[in-house]
Amino acid sequence: MKRLQAFKYELRPDGQQQRLMRRFAGSCRFVFNKALGLQKARYDQGEKKLNYAGLCKQITEWRNAPETVWLAEAPVHPLQQTLKDLERAYTNFFAKRADFPRFKKKGISDSFRYPDPKQIKLDQANNRLFLPKLGWVRYRNSREVLGTVKNVTVSQSGGRWFVSIQTEREVETPIPKGDAIGIDLGVARFAAFDRPLPAFEGDDHLKPLNSFKKHQARLRKAQRALSRKTKFSNNWKKAKAKVQRIHAQIGNARRDYLHKATTTISQNHAMVCIEDLKVRNMSKSAAGTADQPGRNVRAKSGLNRSILDQGWFEFRRQLDYKLQWSGGWLVAVPPHNTSRTCPACRHVSAENRRTQSLFHCVECDFKENADTVGAINVLRAGHARFACEVSDAARSPAAGTHRSDSGKALCPA
Repeated sequence: MKRLQAFKYELRPDGQQQRLMRRFAGSCRFVFNKALGLQKARYDQGEKKLNYAGLCKQITEWRNAPETVWLAEAPVHPLQQTLKDLERAYTNFFAKRADFPRFKKKGISDSFRYPDPKQIKLDQANNRLFLPKLGWVRYRNSREVLGTVKNVTVSQSGGRWFVSIQTEREVETPIPKGDAIGIDLGVARFAAFDRPLPAFEGDDHLKPLNSFKKHQARLRKAQRALSRKTKFSNNWKKAKAKVQRIHAQIGNARRDYLHKATTTISQNHAMVCIEDLKVRNMSKSAAGTADQPGRNVRAKSGLNRSILDQGWFEFRRQLDYKLQWSGGWLVAVPPHNTSRTCPACRHVSAENRRTQSLFHCVECDFKENADTVGAINVLRAGHARFACEVSDAARSPAAGTHRSDSGKALCPA
């Protein structure tokens, strides 16, 4: 089977290369915003939206126009890839998977992509990479790049430049190892398991990292210092860079924690059952409007911050592709009543969970941690859903895949 995988490294460009990369990222941002503005103008005039080919013709005109002749200094392929990103953003919007495309701001997600592998040269022995109009750029070679290079993305984060090399290679069909596991995600306990796991030294849960909470005081101090500087002055730029570095440290610590946890889980279990949590809905603001103000806004804001600090969506995303690599399955089940159902007698009642952490069944007197009970019920529902999916695939082999489709209702769990 073929595997697509990305290898990310920190670049070590010289001063001239850094200036060029900032220009290229700025050119891609300009093309994206100009194309988005053009599409909005055509919509307001009742005209049909331009497709990707029509927007590519606009790039040629913009590169030859006297007022935007500087666009010709940037490689053309990354500019065209920006239009593909815009086309994908429109597709996701019409499919109700994302909000309407928004204009890009300078300094936020600055990146550009080289799609043609023929223009890219990778010299791993000398820790360098050749990119069009940039030349040979050195990078911190922390691990070997496996497979054939498909495309390269250059991005900036926290004042540093990174390169992501996507490759494709042929691997043997993996055989899943281990048994099934149920996971209940939370704030007090980041991930509660249905039983103690040897892979985590016999613990039945993972403690939350709370990366943002640990750096919150330092971040608040840096943001306060930034607010007191004259905007766009040299001291303002230094203070802004410090805030960006703190945010980068928070994100790096969270990603590192999630990667280590998901790698251990995926390598030791053939099936992982989790709740199909709607994180966006769970972390919505309770402020309300001027006419209908919300209640407990401060408490809800703190809860939202704690939820987003855990990285539940990223945890599920990483589990999904890592289980595919190991031949396992990720089964998402509805979270309704998972922490209110007694695993012993199956009695469902809100009175069973009298506190946030304690589960005490009012029917059979069963006692256990509420998160552990949730994980047990998630595993049970996941088994039922997986069995139903396998039976459906057996009846219709052409349509079956043995994988849950992001928690969609395959059958009653």
